Amino acid sequence: MTFHNIRFPTEISIGSTGGPERRTDIVVLGSGQEERNSRWYDSKRRYNAGYGIKSLHDIYDVLEFFEERRGRLYGFLWRDRLDHKSCQPENDVSPVDQFIATADGINWTFQLIKRYGKSFAPYYRQIRKPVEGTVRVAFDSMEMIEGEDFSVDCSTGVLTFLHNTPPSAGIIITAGFEFDVPVRFDSDRLEIDLVKFDAGLIQDIPIVEIKL
Repeated sequence: MTFHNIRFPTEISIGSTGGPERRTDIVVLGSGQEERNSRWYDSKRRYNAGYGIKSLHDIYDVLEFFEERRGRLYGFLWRDRLDHKSCQPENDVSPVDQFIATADGINWTFQLIKRYGKSFAPYYRQIRKPVEGTVRVAFDSMEMIEGEDFSVDCSTGVLTFLHNTPPSAGIIITAGFEFDVPVRFDSDRLEIDLVKFDAGLIQDIPIVEIKL
């Protein structure tokens, strides 16, 4: 088991910096035109938690968390303050936030996804770590009941519809949820600077998203 289902201290992560990274190859032709190719379908998020350190208490919490994860060995959960919901961060989750699938009458398991963008080239991100108790699901805008109509595996983000029968063909399945990002430390070292007796800092705490 190389993943610990525990969240990095939220009071520190909300003061972090970071965001998505992509990998694009660009070849400039003799005419000056470019050919561009995306090497990754999925973006990868990177963060620096050092900016969230405010006290010696924070430093010790990070130290303890780092040691328990054995540095880069074990993954963990990260709360992205900007992007941790199926909707805008200031809105409440609703069961129609995200289109999940159109039922085909055969499948009864579906992966949670989040769409970014509109009509040009939307990006669909698979959500693997939904927050327990936050997932809401609807059939044709009618909300279903977790435990009666569906279950959700919070370790994979897979919805399973119950009653031993798949949703009827043509039904529009939507969902809303909160989620965490699976990450790991991107260094096996913490450089702790105790600049004062009652305060200190860790300038660099690199965090990188992992694929599960």
